[in-house]
Amino acid sequence: MNTLPDTISGALILSCIDFVLSFIFISFIGVILYFFPKMNRLGEIKEKKN
Repeated sequence: MNTLPDTISGALILSCIDFVLSFIFISFIGVILYFFPKMNRLGEIKEKKN
């Protein structure tokens, strides 16, 4: 396994990887939050009105 060099180019590579992974992580959170209202409708209890 190769390691990143302790230079400015290594720092830039690490920053780019971190930038891409942060978008993936934030998108994953967005997908989870998108499905919360849909899960709420699945557990909805129908009440009868008199």
